[in-house]
Amino acid sequence: MKSTDREIRIKVPEDILLSASFNEAQFVTEMRETLAFKLFSQGRLSGGKAAKLAGMSRVQFLLKAGQHNIDWLSFDQDELRRELS
Repeated sequence: MKSTDREIRIKVPEDILLSASFNEAQFVTEMRETLAFKLFSQGRLSGGKAAKLAGMSRVQFLLKAGQHNIDWLSFDQDELRRELS
């Protein structure tokens, strides 16, 4: 099955970017990573899908998840098997 990308646009006030010391590209990257970690920690996305959303490899994502104190090893056996396949 071919994956397609969808562009989602949001408006962000300029002063928010300035206050957070982000340029547009940095802000987009931060939003994607933050959303990926959030959805992964809620069990709404697998590690692979969350990594794809964050724009990094699955291994990088899981290592960073640990740095964000996201306990990704708390799966039962079926979830762990699915996550590692």
